[in-house]
Amino acid sequence: MKKILVANRGEIALRVMKTAKKMGIKTVAIFTEADRAAPHVKFADEAVLIGENPSNKSYLQGDKIIEVAKNLEVDGIHPGYGFLSENATFAEKVEENGLIFIGPKSKAIKMMGDKLSAKEAVKHYNIPMVPGVDKAISNIEKAKEIANQIGFPILIKAAGGGGGKGMRIVEGEKDLASQMERATSEALSSFGDGSVFIEKYVSSPRHIEIQVLADRHGNIVHLFERECSIQRRYQKVVEEAPSAILTPEVRAKMGEAAVNVARACDYLGAGTVEFLVDEQLNFYFLEMNTRLQVEHPVTELITGLDLVELQIMIARGEKIPFSQNDLKINGHAIELRVYAEDSKNNFMPNVGKLTRYIRPEGEHIRLDDGYEEGMEIPIFYDPMISKLITYSKTRIGAIELMIKAIENYKITGVETTLPFGKFVMKNESFRSGMFNTHFVKDFYNPILLEKELKNEAKIAALLALKLYTEEQKLLRLPNVNLNKNG
Repeated sequence: MKKILVANRGEIALRVMKTAKKMGIKTVAIFTEADRAAPHVKFADEAVLIGENPSNKSYLQGDKIIEVAKNLEVDGIHPGYGFLSENATFAEKVEENGLIFIGPKSKAIKMMGDKLSAKEAVKHYNIPMVPGVDKAISNIEKAKEIANQIGFPILIKAAGGGGGKGMRIVEGEKDLASQMERATSEALSSFGDGSVFIEKYVSSPRHIEIQVLADRHGNIVHLFERECSIQRRYQKVVEEAPSAILTPEVRAKMGEAAVNVARACDYLGAGTVEFLVDEQLNFYFLEMNTRLQVEHPVTELITGLDLVELQIMIARGEKIPFSQNDLKINGHAIELRVYAEDSKNNFMPNVGKLTRYIRPEGEHIRLDDGYEEGMEIPIFYDPMISKLITYSKTRIGAIELMIKAIENYKITGVETTLPFGKFVMKNESFRSGMFNTHFVKDFYNPILLEKELKNEAKIAALLALKLYTEEQKLLRLPNVNLNKNG
């Protein structure tokens, strides 16, 4: 594999290209006018304008991307995450055109992309699943019957998607019909498939996922877990590895279950198996994400592995160069997704120009970003600016380093989730490890955050005034040479 095209944009495109360069592989970027000045475009060996700004006219144009790849004699296509990364049809067409898809087989993407077919595939391995049904439901009377069997509260979920779309919590029978209608409608508009199913609602869950790798030679390993319970709108904001609550025994059982999920769909490459974990550390299979995850850096930091390099090696037909027994957890890593969102206003997108952009630096601070000072955050795409990751030998060390990194990360021109990240790091429930997916609802108070930000601004202003006053005093002293004495 001498040249790859990265069918994505922003920080993940740049992330993939850096590893490719390290491996001696040339890269091709695709871009729109909104991304013309983006770092991933400048970093690539070649770059091609792929279409108009809206993603459905550019980054989602699979046939056009394949045509560009063939014209430039590309060997493989890396889809990053999002856009085409879990599109089985795109993966199949890439292979049909004689190119390597740096990801799983299209059959596995299709099987795991539908939650019902995923449940069907893994049940032969006795993997724990949340009580519920494994068939789509459209009849309200049947839904009532099932809901009463498993007991309220229940969760209505879209069969063909994720990210909280088509998902509704139902506390009692009186709300069932209206919530089913809303879930079905949202699933149809989001995924083109209105199929929904019902599960028992786990009231205080943790969201914990296992990273897996599988090659063409029958080798499958897991790279331990990531805790992803700090979420807003069912979407992750803070992730860490390892989890603060798993025992070695539960970790081993979850790892074995994740490997069996990969085996059930004849998986290839890097993937993630997601679980719900209750207060008694019982775990239940949720779904499999058949791609690289946004939060993969925390796994890289605790294992010392490069997941993109391993993806490329596996796609080239190589064996995974280690066994499960070779893998150990070393230290702790935390990631904050830095979005252009106003966390004081229900995390609403807040796109605009980055009038100031100063990256935090220091040992064990990693920043995966795709922007530079002066650039616009486009309205057309996901508003994530970067991923800020810290590492330490201990969890509390990673937390304290994250606070320092947030304070040294200067972004103006847009509101960001940096203040929210600092709030999380200072929250006692997070620091103690005793939290769940309801963290934002249970602990986060935007009014208190706004007061804290105002206090910080006031303190900064007072410090600046004090420094200015001291400087003026020095200037009034006789025989003081500021150039010489500082």
